[in-house]
Order: sequence, then C-alpha cells, then structure tokens
Amino acid sequence: MYEAVEFVERKDAPGAPVEERVLGEFNSEEDAVVEARAAREAFLLLGSDDYAWWTVRQRGARLARWIADSRSDKEFVLDLRSGQLIEVV
Repeated sequence: MYEAVEFVERKDAPGAPVEERVLGEFNSEEDAVVEARAAREAFLLLGSDDYAWWTVRQRGARLARWIADSRSDKEFVLDLRSGQLIEVV
C-alpha cells in the first residue's frame, strides 16, 4: 500500500508544527502520485503564501518515493539503490 501525504507550513504561524494530512491510501504507487499531483494543483490554484509539499510513500514509511513542493515545478523520485533524489523529467 502507498499513501499520498500533504504537508503544509503556515506562513502566519511561524514555529507552529507542520500540518500533515494523508490524502489517501492506494494499491499502486502510480495512483498515489496522481492523487498527490491533483492536491498540488488544487493548492496552487488557491494562490496561498503557505509552503506545502507532497509525498508518496509506502504506508508508515519515513522515506518518500516521490516528492514535489509548492515553490517549484520539479518532481523527484528516490533511487532506492543510491538513496539519491532524482528529478522526474
């Protein structure tokens, strides 16, 4: 199982804990990425000054397999062999 997760750091609440919200659990990594991308698009349409990022990970894992944020058009995946983040092109 994979989970798509959204994290939001509120601009008007410096020092407050980062908000973490599981967007859903999915049988495939691809479905989780689709959900995370949709959540990112919805956040960007709001025009918020808050900083947010989205990850896809195996349920309960601490390492993300896919990541994107609200300040960049780039997406990354984790190369499990090397532990390096690789940009998705």
